[in-house]
Amino acid sequence: MSTRTESVDTPAGEARITWHPAPAGKARLVLALGHGAGGGIEARDLRALAGALPALGITVALVEQPWRVAGKKVAAAPKVLDEGWRALWPALAQPGRPVVAGGRSAGARVACRTAAELGAAGVLALAFPLHPPGRPEKSRAEELLGAGRPALVVQGGRDPFGRPEEFPERGARGASYELVEVAYGDHGFAVPKKADLTQEEALEVITGAVAEWLGRLPV
Repeated sequence: MSTRTESVDTPAGEARITWHPAPAGKARLVLALGHGAGGGIEARDLRALAGALPALGITVALVEQPWRVAGKKVAAAPKVLDEGWRALWPALAQPGRPVVAGGRSAGARVACRTAAELGAAGVLALAFPLHPPGRPEKSRAEELLGAGRPALVVQGGRDPFGRPEEFPERGARGASYELVEVAYGDHGFAVPKKADLTQEEALEVITGAVAEWLGRLPV
């Protein structure tokens, strides 16, 4: 499958989109995915989605924030990340298809904070950092609950940033998101070698759940 890389100027500097297009004539939506604060678009879950979804008519756009493109090792402040994402949105929408905003960890937070204002068709939150490790009182649940769009959370069963059972109960405080657990997965969805499922199977849980959810979105 061919990919295409596009540079986009933002107030925070140059950002980059790597397009994994669906076959011509079959694309029905764009899934835009931002990376986390500790890594880039090479993350295993982002790579897996970019490899699996285009054949299903979903164009995947992997977004690199300006701080990452510039080679910095420390992520920009949330406000700056949001500015970069907003500036990228016209390029993401340019193909003329509905755009689902998503990302892993810090990228998921950006998608949640900006989805409603940008008119995203939905929000995909991979490894949503519900709280800093060991600090459950520092909850970021309001970012997820305030997304204002249909949302899917995919969370590792042993994620120190928030295990699935720590998330607000669906239906509470207007929470309407769906949650899928990747058993044994950590914040990067790595599973122990002695787990009941392999790393490949864990990634298949992610790609299968996302594909099924996207297939149900009213776009």
